[in-house]
Amino acid sequence: MITPRPSRRSLLKGAGVAVIGFAMPAKDLLAQGAPATPEINAWVVIHPDDRVVLRMARSEMGQGTRTGLAQMIAEELHCDWARITTEYVTPGQSLARNRAWGNFLTAGSQGIRQSQDYVRRGGAAARIMLVQAAANRWGVPTSECSAKDSVVTHAPTGRTLRYGELAAEAARVTPPDPVPLKDPREWTVIGQSKPRLDTAAKTTGQLIYGADLKMPGMLVAVPRRCPVFGGTVRSFDANAVRGMPGVRHVLQVSDSAVAVVADTFWQAKTALDALPIDWDKGPNAAVSSATIDAMLTEGLDAREAFVGNSNGDARAAIAAAPRKVEAVYSYPFQNHAPMEPMNATVVWTATRCDVWCPTQNGEAALVTAAQAAGLPQTACDIHRMDLGGGFGRRTTHDWLADAVLIAKQVPGVPIKTMWTREEDMVQGRYHPVTKCKLTAGIDANGEITGLHMRISGQSILSFTFPTALQNGRDPVQFQGLNATGTEGAIGYTFPNLLIDHAMRNTHVPPHFWRGVNHNQNAIYLECFLDEVAHATNQDPLALRRKLMGNHPKHLAVLNAVAERIGWTTPPPAGVFRGIAQQMGFGSYVAAAAEVSVDEAGKLKIHRIVAATDCGVAVNPQQIEMQVEGSFVYGLSALLYGACTVKDGAIEQTNFDSYNVMRIDEMPKVETIVMASGGFWGGVGEPTIMVAAPAVLNAIFAATGKRIRNVPLAGQDLRRT
Repeated sequence: MITPRPSRRSLLKGAGVAVIGFAMPAKDLLAQGAPATPEINAWVVIHPDDRVVLRMARSEMGQGTRTGLAQMIAEELHCDWARITTEYVTPGQSLARNRAWGNFLTAGSQGIRQSQDYVRRGGAAARIMLVQAAANRWGVPTSECSAKDSVVTHAPTGRTLRYGELAAEAARVTPPDPVPLKDPREWTVIGQSKPRLDTAAKTTGQLIYGADLKMPGMLVAVPRRCPVFGGTVRSFDANAVRGMPGVRHVLQVSDSAVAVVADTFWQAKTALDALPIDWDKGPNAAVSSATIDAMLTEGLDAREAFVGNSNGDARAAIAAAPRKVEAVYSYPFQNHAPMEPMNATVVWTATRCDVWCPTQNGEAALVTAAQAAGLPQTACDIHRMDLGGGFGRRTTHDWLADAVLIAKQVPGVPIKTMWTREEDMVQGRYHPVTKCKLTAGIDANGEITGLHMRISGQSILSFTFPTALQNGRDPVQFQGLNATGTEGAIGYTFPNLLIDHAMRNTHVPPHFWRGVNHNQNAIYLECFLDEVAHATNQDPLALRRKLMGNHPKHLAVLNAVAERIGWTTPPPAGVFRGIAQQMGFGSYVAAAAEVSVDEAGKLKIHRIVAATDCGVAVNPQQIEMQVEGSFVYGLSALLYGACTVKDGAIEQTNFDSYNVMRIDEMPKVETIVMASGGFWGGVGEPTIMVAAPAVLNAIFAATGKRIRNVPLAGQDLRRT
């Protein structure tokens, strides 16, 4: 999504607007007023007791963005880290101040890398204003004053003033323009492994998620949509459940959904389960995984396709080659499956709509809420909660629109709409389904003369942002395979190359899923290169190195994991290795895995070494945690993650049929943080994409079997 860049002046200046806290009673939650404590600028509020409040536009969902952003502001503010707290700003407040807080989108590993400049300038401007306020009070030049640990000191006399003493005066100082930033060599906070700011609240249970929110007089709504995407409600018998305990309302939400509103979640769910509903499942009721697979298979050899990356004449080079290597891979639908199902609490009146919800994009949520509420955006607001998982699912707001439409039918009453786990599973927005045929031409020396990579499958943008298509082409489809670019440049140079996409869309809605199209693209290319290496009797690492002469940063992370895993030395008896690399979301990543497969075909992933070059490492410990967490998610997808379609509907309805890895299956993870500096890359998404291909390549080394279809569950991994 492209959003306007806020001006520097708008980021640093603006009238004060109260930030609404989500742990307050409902009447106070709806209150708007002037802050009791002056803000220095949009990003920094300082209380008289020296408490520093740093405001956050990006959302926290366990990835550590809150702490990283705070580090960047604090680095330039020179405040006392022990006195820091944070608070969310609302998109309504930002709208009223000409988007003073910039982009609210927390996805694509953008939280830090795409806001680092202006949040640091916010901290720097506040520090300069505080120093100026102290100099004004003392009647001395600012050059004689310095700030450290929330104290301004006048060097010649040793006089000091605390930030809390200066805040009111600093707020009246004209913001500097331009705002200078510190030389990275002077950083003392950025680059440090600071403890996460939300750990204590999570440990004590003080942190309130959307699903936990309670308000006086609140009712709970549980919705249900037609199980087949595109289907509608024919009819439902509200009278059959109106007399059940706690039931207040039985509502039609839209042409495809109904809901029961009751005093408690369980009462609403129990009544909804008993509600007779007649669905019109429409033409998609005949769709199955088999029909989808047939459509994708047809696309592998279709004449028409969108070209993503090409050089030379790959088709001619392959046709002329004395030998060919060819393989077909596939990747399934996958559910985001966050631990916290979709939810939102809404209070709607004819003149105002307020929403409390976990969202990855507060501004998009505001647009959705206003449209559903039938009110202007200025009469609505989104009060964000921390997310109990997002992974891309909460960048889209179908669930929020339903919540507002329900609350609109019960005006003035706080209505918490809660999806059941089953609804969350079958009404998701899924990782796109694709297949890929790869063909390489091989010369007499075993070298690749040409490579054709044909992807057949869904386009995310065609569903989410069709206006972003480029003459029908989806540029997101080619993540990790592009010739250049920060979002996913290929790490190899081939003499002749063609990568294209036959778009084949299904009725199952695709969406951005952690790692997005890198996940399958890395498997397709990295595992196929492994096939070529073994077919030509080359070491997989040596083959890659020959192709990476023009890609030093890709090569650096690959070499790092190879060295750490001990690639050139024998592994322990019965253990085998695989390797993979990829570039995406501004960062370079690689992984090397060690696995074993016993005689019964049981897989054990012993160890994964991961290297990440994200340019600037704001919090190295947090990067390590992100790598480990992303491997849990990525390996769960590899081992178990597949959603299948029967009679038009998703078959997996809970974690009994959509499994995730358990702690005893988790390998040891060794993280190498290779912050080469000079650029800002992402962390949350990039590392996920190399775990699966590294493990798959190790499985081949262990068994001689090439696994080309995900997930591994149900596949025979016994040695050939």
